[in-house]
Amino acid sequence: MSSIVEQLGDSGTEQPVDLEASTMGIDIRGDGRITEVVIDIPPVNALASDDWFALTDAIHTAAASPTAAAVILTSEGRGFCAGVDLRELQHRTDHAALIGVNRGCFAAFTAVYECPVPVVAAVHGFCLGGGVGLAGTADIVVAADDATFGLPEVDRGALGAATHLSRLVPQQLMRAMVYTCRRITAQELRTFGSVLEVVPRDRLLAAARRVAEEIAAKDPVIIRRAKESLNGIDPIDLKRSYRYEQGFTYELNLAGVSDGARQSFFDRRSH
Repeated sequence: MSSIVEQLGDSGTEQPVDLEASTMGIDIRGDGRITEVVIDIPPVNALASDDWFALTDAIHTAAASPTAAAVILTSEGRGFCAGVDLRELQHRTDHAALIGVNRGCFAAFTAVYECPVPVVAAVHGFCLGGGVGLAGTADIVVAADDATFGLPEVDRGALGAATHLSRLVPQQLMRAMVYTCRRITAQELRTFGSVLEVVPRDRLLAAARRVAEEIAAKDPVIIRRAKESLNGIDPIDLKRSYRYEQGFTYELNLAGVSDGARQSFFDRRSH
C-alpha cells in the first residue's frame, strides 16, 4: 500500500481514434498511437481506491487501439504521485476502504506491467509509495531533475511497493530506503540505469515522447512480442511478490498499529 506525501492488440489498418477523455482526475490524451495517461488529482496526486481503478481503466483504454504503439504515464501538478490518499482509510470502523485501495493499487500496477505496449513513465517532483509502484512497473522511466523517489510506508503503518522499488535500486539500498523512509533523486537512479534520462522539468514530456516515438517507429507486432517476452523472463513474479507484501499491511491494520501511525502523520501535518 502507499501513502500521501507529507508536504505538501497488434498492428492493424484502422485509422487512429480520438482518445481524449477525463475520468475522476485521470485524463487520456492522444490519437491512439502514442497516448498519454495523465494523473491530475490536486493537491498532490494522492489516489483514493476509485482513482486507482480509474487509472487502471485508462491504461487499458490507452492500449486498446490496434494502432497503439506506446503509452506515456505522466501527471500534472506538484509531483508525479504521492500514493494512496490516507484520508479514505482514516476513521473507518471496517476494512472496506483498505481492501478497496489495496485492490486498486494491485490492479493499476498490473495494468502498467501487463500493458501490451511499452509504458514510459514521465516523473517529476515527488514519486512516493504507489508512485514508485507505477514507475517500478513501467518499461522505461524518464525523470525531471527535481524528481525524488521514496517509500514512506513504514511511517504510515503500511508495507508494499518494495517489489517495485527493487526494480529501480539495488537490494541493500532498497532495504535502507524501506527502513528509513529516505528518498533518492532521479540523478542517483540514472547512475543505476533505472532512469533513462534526467531532463529539466519543462522538457520532461518532450523527452518521454521522443522515447515513445523511437519505439513507435519499430514494427508494432515485434514490439508487442518483445514486451510479452521480457515480462516472461522476469526473475520475480511481480504480482505474487506485491500481494505478499500487502498481506503484512492487512496484518498491521488488524493489529491496530496502522491507525496510530496514520494518526501521527495527520497530527504532524496539522502543526
